[in-house]
Amino acid sequence: MPSYMYPPKAGCSQMPAYPPRPYMPSPATKPSVPSMPMPTPRQEVMNGGNVYTDPLYTQGYLAENIGRYIKVEFLIGTNMLVDREGILKEVGISYLVIQEPRTDDLLMCDIYSIKFVTFFY
Repeated sequence: MPSYMYPPKAGCSQMPAYPPRPYMPSPATKPSVPSMPMPTPRQEVMNGGNVYTDPLYTQGYLAENIGRYIKVEFLIGTNMLVDREGILKEVGISYLVIQEPRTDDLLMCDIYSIKFVTFFY
């Protein structure tokens, strides 16, 4: 045990029962650190930073192509790719909806397992 935790011996001054504080310079003696300049946002890209409208987000880019025929490839597990195709109907935060071409059924897909999207023009 450190010496500051033992009771004082007779004739000795009493030591504090806690460890000494590390040296902390006062605010007046702290060296000044230059502040980093904030980057200016590119106004042509920043459409309010909304995930639905900003094409830098997957959801925003997909939302720009609603109504288009697409082919989406999903990674299932670690090594299996599954593809689905149809008309892109809706885009959400974590999903997209595809209307299948043969049956007109709506298929909701997980957006986070998408690996490739082909847009047909």
